[in-house]
Amino acid sequence: MPEQDISEPRRPRPARSPWTVALLGLSVACPVGVLLLLADQPLRVSAPVLLAVLFTAVAAEWVNVHVEFRRQSFHSSASEVAFVIALLEVGGAWTAATRAAAVAVVLLAQRLPAAKVAFNTAVAVLEAGVATAILTLLPTGALAAPSTWLSCLLAVFAANVVGAGLVAGAITFTQGYPGRAIWTSLFVPVVVVQPVAVTIGLVVLLLLHTTLWSWLLVVPMAVALVLVYRRFAAVTRESHSLERVYEFARRVEEIEPDEAGTRQIVQAVRELLNAERVALWLPPYLDEGPRLVVATEDGADWYDGPGDSDDLVRRRAVASTGGAIRVSVGRADGPETAALARRGVSELLGAPVTTAAGEPGYLEVCDRRSDIVSFGRSERGALDSMLTHVNAAIRQQQLLTRIRYDADHDRLTGLPNRQRLADEVSRLVSPGGGGEAGLILASLGTYADVTDTLGHAASDELLLVTAGLLREHAPPRALLARMEREQFAVLLPGLSLAATEQAARRLREGAATRVRVAGLDLEVSLTIGVAAAPVHGTDAGTLMQRADVALLAAGSSGGVASYHPVLDQQSLRRLQLGTELEQAMADGQIGVVYQPVIDAHTSDIVSVETLVRWTHPRYGAIPPEDVTDHVLDLALARCRRWLDQGISLSVAVNVSARSLSEPDLVERVRGALARHQVPGELLVLELTESSVVDDSVRESAVLEDLHALGLRLSMDDFGTGYSSLSQLRQLPIDEVKIDKSFVLTMATSQGESFIARSIIELAHNLGLCVVAEGVEDEMTRNQLMAMGCDKLQGFLISRPLPEDRLEKWLLARTGVRSAAPGATHRRLFVRT
Repeated sequence: MPEQDISEPRRPRPARSPWTVALLGLSVACPVGVLLLLADQPLRVSAPVLLAVLFTAVAAEWVNVHVEFRRQSFHSSASEVAFVIALLEVGGAWTAATRAAAVAVVLLAQRLPAAKVAFNTAVAVLEAGVATAILTLLPTGALAAPSTWLSCLLAVFAANVVGAGLVAGAITFTQGYPGRAIWTSLFVPVVVVQPVAVTIGLVVLLLLHTTLWSWLLVVPMAVALVLVYRRFAAVTRESHSLERVYEFARRVEEIEPDEAGTRQIVQAVRELLNAERVALWLPPYLDEGPRLVVATEDGADWYDGPGDSDDLVRRRAVASTGGAIRVSVGRADGPETAALARRGVSELLGAPVTTAAGEPGYLEVCDRRSDIVSFGRSERGALDSMLTHVNAAIRQQQLLTRIRYDADHDRLTGLPNRQRLADEVSRLVSPGGGGEAGLILASLGTYADVTDTLGHAASDELLLVTAGLLREHAPPRALLARMEREQFAVLLPGLSLAATEQAARRLREGAATRVRVAGLDLEVSLTIGVAAAPVHGTDAGTLMQRADVALLAAGSSGGVASYHPVLDQQSLRRLQLGTELEQAMADGQIGVVYQPVIDAHTSDIVSVETLVRWTHPRYGAIPPEDVTDHVLDLALARCRRWLDQGISLSVAVNVSARSLSEPDLVERVRGALARHQVPGELLVLELTESSVVDDSVRESAVLEDLHALGLRLSMDDFGTGYSSLSQLRQLPIDEVKIDKSFVLTMATSQGESFIARSIIELAHNLGLCVVAEGVEDEMTRNQLMAMGCDKLQGFLISRPLPEDRLEKWLLARTGVRSAAPGATHRRLFVRT
């Protein structure tokens, strides 16, 4: 194939008129023909012999193998059989005449342009002239003389070299140099195929000169040779198709999975199938609209037809289950002819493209650039093979689009998340962004009660209703986001502090209503904190932290509070919580629960996640990161008791981004392991995605230092944050936990199942273990096992249990395995 770079479509040079080349060829061929006629004037040939030679020339010219370069097609044929017979039997003049007549008849029958017919006819005359001149110079005697054979081989070889050179020159002159591969495709037949044809022609002549009855042998042999040659042509095309598929696969592997990569894929299909134009239509996906990507000869980026969902050819192709379909003018019915005319093409191949959007895409390839060759079975097979790679590339692009989308959107409500909000705040308060902006943080007061009383499904429904109310009552230019759990944020570009406070009160009043959730009428009540830039901060982190401080104060300030420095007492709060910890335990304010994690294939209990819940009489629900050391001590103490019983069972503890940024965290963990005499490999620290990609954490060595203690690092709730695969590759992470929002609906949602499968495959490719959270039924468990998930956690195995109930569960539901070879402790497994 011509060497072309798909990264940037080659600009076609202005085409010169093919008639220029044709007239140049005729201007040289006519004098050569006259010279041949004058040289052979004494030679007289009988009409039957002349007709036989002409018939042989036409038949031999008809059996050929076409080779394409851009818009040009040339062929390697068996015409040398007739060529050598004519040279030896009827002389140079009649050879030129019969050869030119045969070429003209065959090319006109194939409906080639007149200029191309004229040029090729001129080349036939010139080839005859070159061969005749060589035979005149070389010794030629009796037909049976080896010297005659050698002279014929050299004469025809020289003629074919001249002909191939003229064809290459014509292509280069009219359309530009097509690449080095043209010389191989032109001259390999000259060296390999055509000498064989000359030899066959000599054998035929020898037989006919021996006895005319030899035609009884020649005719079957000729038929057999035609069949072999046609098979050679078919094999050649199949080989070229296979080469095209391999070349396409190689190119697709090198293409980046982005919008430019999609265009490169389409361009590669066009080049490798030598098509006039190719179009790829992709359906809407997430926040992207439908896309039509077009690659054409003239550089156009759109044409009518493939983007229309009601187009007949597109509908048929998308509904096809048998691979690519072909529609051509010669075989089209009325509606199909109209569809082709709409595009301005004479034939096309159409095929469906698999996407992650739930709706198939569509790929169509229109018109071969060749004048002779059309789309055949080999091209359809090549396109079907290419589609495998196109589908894989499109699915990879959409997976990355999904990951990027999920990185800055909340899975439940579809709203932007904390990271997206932070980016927008940074843009607005930057020197070029205007500088002034208001930020509202709103907390849904009934969320915890609904979750505890009615369950997560009901609280999710309440969150969706609340998101709808906020969309309805937020100002038009506002950016609405969901932070986490029951918190929402509203970013108001260009508003002062006073205007933001006024908008916050209107928002709270507008959202205060009763809604129907889980069959009950529930009241939506918002607590709102307000901060504004540049009054309260000139960067996203400061502004969001101070809006959070205001939100904490809003509970005792009539539901709406603005930030004031007096409220900023986070360090004092943490100190107070530390001093009240023991008393809170005694008063029953803190509850510790444990949830087992099992091996998906052996049902061994591989770890137990330790969770803490603290409801403070003043501060309300205390996040786990505020009591990290206490949870770590409880978990390691529990692990030590299991070790004393001869049981090896890991414990998992959640660690926040704030804890990771504390300079003494590694020493505190090291001290806790030493204090409880627990080996590091029995401790798992679960990190949130936001903490892993936090700049301060990534720039420090805290993760490497923790990993050096022998413990395992697990990324919790993977898929809901904004980490990337390249970041995972650079961090000492041992496992990822698929967020339960993907797992809970796997059994009923192909999209969630696709995301889960993709995360598992990508994590395994990075050498990471995968844990699935939220496994609540056998169907989901079976799906995850089939996907190769390593560990399972969820209500199907066990709910989070207090320590006394955990012990009872272990006694009732588990068995004990002997210690593994080289180990000293036994293992627990869940009995079925």
